[in-house]
Amino acid sequence: MISDVLIIPIAIGKCAEYSPLSPHSGPFGREGLGVLDLTPFSLHKNSQTPSLPNFIYFWQNNHIDIRFIQAKFNQHAYSKMKRILVTGSNGLLGQKLVYACVGRPNVELIATAKGENRLILKEGYIYESMDIGNEQDVDSIVDKYKPDVVIHTAAMTNVDACETDKEGCVLLNITAVEYLVNACNRNKAHFIHLSTDFIFNGENGPYDEEAEANPVSYYGWSKAEAERIVKEKSNDWAILRTILVFGLVDNMSRSNVVLWAKGALEKGAPINVVDDQFRMPTLAEDLAEGCLLAAEKHANGIFNISGKDYMSVLELVEQVADFYGYDKKIIRAVSSSTLNQTAKRPPRTGFDLSKSQRVLGYNPHSFREGLQILDEQLKQYN
Repeated sequence: MISDVLIIPIAIGKCAEYSPLSPHSGPFGREGLGVLDLTPFSLHKNSQTPSLPNFIYFWQNNHIDIRFIQAKFNQHAYSKMKRILVTGSNGLLGQKLVYACVGRPNVELIATAKGENRLILKEGYIYESMDIGNEQDVDSIVDKYKPDVVIHTAAMTNVDACETDKEGCVLLNITAVEYLVNACNRNKAHFIHLSTDFIFNGENGPYDEEAEANPVSYYGWSKAEAERIVKEKSNDWAILRTILVFGLVDNMSRSNVVLWAKGALEKGAPINVVDDQFRMPTLAEDLAEGCLLAAEKHANGIFNISGKDYMSVLELVEQVADFYGYDKKIIRAVSSSTLNQTAKRPPRTGFDLSKSQRVLGYNPHSFREGLQILDEQLKQYN
């Protein structure tokens, strides 16, 4: 027998599924929760979903599990349903996009990645295994679902590995982009491509969207070449450039600078940190929000989507130490030249965010706010 369950309708607006990876540290989120009606009513699994404007639910073990994180009023509440296909859904940004999309009333999500789905949440979206380096795979999935939007997050992002495996880098960062552009053109899909500050040499940062690419690494060159393909061959495109993304994901297979810093500082042993590389670290939830703003507004062109605080990597690690109360005396400032890294890094990047703020309404968290969100997620995992 299926027992009665409770649905709580919430305010008209943009919603995201609650999970340990949700973008806000408190139950009401940064925007606040607006409640329309708290009158409970019964619903059985085999009955029709009520025609409420906005609520969050999914079936699990014969009952509805109500989860919510935020609801904020915006002009997109009743926008046309969009089918969004995300590549690289097992990665940091990809997972954040899944959690941000599930529960949105105007989004049908197809999550894709190579191999098995690594997300804890399995309901509320479709998952397909797709190898972006296989043209037949790409054509089959994109033609099958005919998405309105493709958000391309998958890439070979290990900068040193790109230097030593140039063939693999070209396949995943350039050839795969061409496969996706062709499939999107054929299906009239809006193609949103993720790019990087590493397309620049780092001599004149921060950069606006009109700055010319001049990469110093093979990874940077591959991403600049991918941008060229998108601009020349896509019929409907947006390029979102980002910087030093950090966050927490399900079944994490790769760390990021903030988690590395926290783990290293916890151990208490001396650590070497470069003081001559400057970035604007980006909370993964903010980047996901930037992607969805571009999709909602059907934005075209290039947009800078990063954090808003400019700092050296040394200052980043020191802020992590201050946040958690770790001893900063163990941090030793060093020059990039002492690390003997395979690939060269641009010294000073950073972005001018004014276009994204004006056109998209993009409003990222401060770095400290990002640390607070990450810390709350870590507590829920532990």
